[in-house]
Amino acid sequence: MSGSPGRCVVVRHVLYEDLGVWEAELLAHGYEVEYLEAGVDDLAPLADAPLAVVLGGPIGVGDAALYPTIGAEIALLRTRLDADLPTIGVCLGAQFMAAAMGAQVAPGTLEIGWGTVEVTDAGRATSLRHVEGAPVLHWHGDACELPEGATLLATSEATPVQAFARGNALALQFHAEHDPERIEQWLIGNLVELAGHGIDIPALRERTREVADEAVMAGIALLREHLKTLQ
Repeated sequence: MSGSPGRCVVVRHVLYEDLGVWEAELLAHGYEVEYLEAGVDDLAPLADAPLAVVLGGPIGVGDAALYPTIGAEIALLRTRLDADLPTIGVCLGAQFMAAAMGAQVAPGTLEIGWGTVEVTDAGRATSLRHVEGAPVLHWHGDACELPEGATLLATSEATPVQAFARGNALALQFHAEHDPERIEQWLIGNLVELAGHGIDIPALRERTREVADEAVMAGIALLREHLKTLQ
């Protein structure tokens, strides 16, 4: 890319799951950030924006019969992925990308809280090297298979596909974008899920304080290096 990179269209499914610490980095790289609210806005710009980021949320690929926005997003993602347009998916967004590439998405091992991922040899040659050994936020129950033609960048014992890439597409099952200063919104918004799974909320809050600085630095470094590969 030369000059201003243009628009970054961001599909958001719940208000508190936004770009987090990534937003300032995108703006610093010259992108104009435009949020599209799933279920409210016309998502058509997702198909051909210069850069697209699809964020997380409590719905899943298996809920497509209940939520029309899911099928619409996957179809639009398939269009842009077939054109190899720069695309980043986080958690739910990564699962939508996998589905758009023809891979299976199904219930997996529940992961909620701070942990690490194992970066593959291929991942170490990419911006994923910045999260090797660093704390990242996991918050998912579904998991995806590795799409055909994609490269596995990160894995874990609980979730074999933690990150993958294909062309200009990068998918992250974990939340590298999360702003730890906003954790309280996540704790409030996900009360029913957290209580239902017996998650210790005070312990998660305290752990967030402990890892905040390291997590933020790793997440920003990951995005910063990735964006440079698009320019």
